[in-house]
Amino acid sequence: MPLLTIQNRQITWTSLLVLGYLFYLLLGAMVFQLLEKQSETHFRDQFQLEKLKFLQNYTCLDRQALEQLVQVLMEAWVKGVNPEGNSSNPSNWDFSNSFFFAGTVITTIGYGNLSPSTVAGQMFCVFYALFGVPLNLAFLNQLGKGLSAHLITLERWVQKPGRAQVVQTLAVAVFLTTGTLLFLIFPPLVFSYVEGWSYGEGFYFTFITLSTIGFGDYVVGTNPNKHYIPVYRSLTAIWIVFGLAWLAQVFNVAADLMEKFLQLRWYKPDFSLAEGATTKLEDEPEQPRVHIPS
Repeated sequence: MPLLTIQNRQITWTSLLVLGYLFYLLLGAMVFQLLEKQSETHFRDQFQLEKLKFLQNYTCLDRQALEQLVQVLMEAWVKGVNPEGNSSNPSNWDFSNSFFFAGTVITTIGYGNLSPSTVAGQMFCVFYALFGVPLNLAFLNQLGKGLSAHLITLERWVQKPGRAQVVQTLAVAVFLTTGTLLFLIFPPLVFSYVEGWSYGEGFYFTFITLSTIGFGDYVVGTNPNKHYIPVYRSLTAIWIVFGLAWLAQVFNVAADLMEKFLQLRWYKPDFSLAEGATTKLEDEPEQPRVHIPS
């Protein structure tokens, strides 16, 4: 019965993880609704008010025509065309922007502010992602191993058990601190300067990008009123690749800690006990059977 008890504990902690996962989703839904719904209602009412003012100032334009204009502007935005721009504006599909878009495809970030509009481009995007996403995962896996290689080097260098734990803890702290500075703290300063965002907006963009959430509400190099150097978005794409590898390692460590905290790995079936008992029974000589006649 010990094996059955261990398995029941494993099922219990798995059920706890599932319930905790669902509770976390419900909690997020309630908080987002509480924080954002009132603001959405405000902007929606303000938008309707601005349309009414526009119709009052331009009496030659009726409501239906205005709605058609809004629809055209929305379609232009979806296709990545700046409604305020003209033919002299840089193309959304020059090499630098195309390189950045290719990176968002294979890293599964998918901002959504730019997408292929031709059938040929859409079909190529499908097959490009089909082979590119596994290639990206393999590349990030190797890059992550390289980023954490210094931890293995320190483990080999340290031989004394008492000192090993201290150095390992210090190495992990250095890894986390250095990565946080390079990928989460300093980049928002650059984005704030180049894009004109606040530091909070830059930090928000940084984390949403490196975690591959990619809402698309903030994207670098898309302000038509700013002049960007040609390699700006390409350099950003390279930063994204290294940042993805580092943050993936952090997420893996966090996931392991959560699993250990929930004791998912503490109650594994110990088949060695059952095998030992079986071997012991096999090694014991068979006892003579005594037949008692009735």
